[in-house]
Amino acid sequence: MTASNPLHDESTTAHLDSTAHLMNRISSQLASQLSLVTRDGRRRPEPPALVVVAHGSRDPRALSTVRALLDKVRELRPGLPVHLGHIELNEPLLSDTLAALGDREAILVPLLLSRGYHVKRDIPEMAAESDVRARVAPALGPHPLLVEALYARLVEAGWRTRMDEPTRRKSAVVLAAAGSRDPESKLDTAHTAHLLANRLGVPVIPAYATTAAPTVPDALAALAARGRTRTAIASYFTAPGRFATECAEAAPWMASAPLGTHRAMARLLLHRYDQMAGTPVTAARELASA
Repeated sequence: MTASNPLHDESTTAHLDSTAHLMNRISSQLASQLSLVTRDGRRRPEPPALVVVAHGSRDPRALSTVRALLDKVRELRPGLPVHLGHIELNEPLLSDTLAALGDREAILVPLLLSRGYHVKRDIPEMAAESDVRARVAPALGPHPLLVEALYARLVEAGWRTRMDEPTRRKSAVVLAAAGSRDPESKLDTAHTAHLLANRLGVPVIPAYATTAAPTVPDALAALAARGRTRTAIASYFTAPGRFATECAEAAPWMASAPLGTHRAMARLLLHRYDQMAGTPVTAARELASA
């Protein structure tokens, strides 16, 4: 029997993944073009472009995750022009994406989970400095669709959907988030923790990887002191990265994966887009000058 060549297998898998991604993009673009024409051949008015604004990360897994998430958005809404822009660290930068759009209409949806400086200042200012007729959507959270994704990721990691009462009294979750100096960001994360606690039926404590308190280890220690020794980490991050990895490594029991490409995330991006579809196009400039 001849042993398989691991390098050949990995190369083949990578090639197939790349080919599948390319075919998916071609199919989405074709559907986009066909949707612009009515059955009698007349051109439909083009909808505002959706620009998903990601933070950016040095971890290459983050960029591949965001691109895969945008492919899911395209699958859910064929014909919608979907673009990506980063605040920093990755290309394309948001400023370059907006420049490429010229003076067309666009709705910018932050791939950010709570309010903070990026949502309140950076993104509106970048939009106001461009020629794009832009509207800026709110942060993704808090929202029930995020709770749906968090719950699903915990179940994937091994969380029991049913547990007896003694087990429930020992169980808890730490909602591990990035952290921000903005007090409204903490309010948003706390709201999400409350919604997730209602879904799980156990305490959920928000904690942070940086900037804000409590830290993830402090939250774990506080829960252990209350007899909650069966504690999971719910990764409240949009994609893999340093903070998500550090929080997962602190887990005494289990840690869920980042929200990533869960279908609820794609649905939430479109929901925020639809929310802004009827608002004035001057919203970005007004917010930037507030």
